[in-house]
Amino acid sequence: MKKVLHLVDEYLEEFFMIVFLIGMVVVMGIQVFSRYVCSISLSWSEEITRYLFIWSAFLSVSLCTKKCISIKIDQFIKLFPKRGKAVFKVLNLTVEIIFFFYLIPYAYLYLKATIESGQVSPACGIPMYYVQSAPLVSFVLCAFRLVQRWFLEWRVVLDKEKKEPEEGDLASVINEAVSRTKEEGEVK
Repeated sequence: MKKVLHLVDEYLEEFFMIVFLIGMVVVMGIQVFSRYVCSISLSWSEEITRYLFIWSAFLSVSLCTKKCISIKIDQFIKLFPKRGKAVFKVLNLTVEIIFFFYLIPYAYLYLKATIESGQVSPACGIPMYYVQSAPLVSFVLCAFRLVQRWFLEWRVVLDKEKKEPEEGDLASVINEAVSRTKEEGEVK
């Protein structure tokens, strides 16, 4: 059970984003095949792809929150020792937590209004609350991930954690991708 919980905690967003991406590719592949080979245009493919993209976009917010991959200017914070950095991070995380806890009730009200309206999508007839639940799920996941991160950073502030928690750096992620691409190009 502990291993399952660890896998869910570690890979939840990634798993669903991969599933949604595969779904988008398959649906659009069927659309392209139908349009150019069978001369039939599917009315539902664009709508399904759009809804999968919406879910992917909202889940990516939670993924970036979990991995601390965001656009930020942290040169000032890097001047401080480990505990000083952690204090700034705890303050930043506290503001982010407050922000997402502020958004959650509004996302709930938005979802509730959609459920009460009984609105369905035009092409597929899918109840729109399936799509409109993406913000609520995303904001709850973000708040959860931020609280996790807050406790990790708080342990550093209290000097109970000997090493700093891993933090994603958007620039390093981009640099790694570029260097992998260059290496693959040189190999070919």
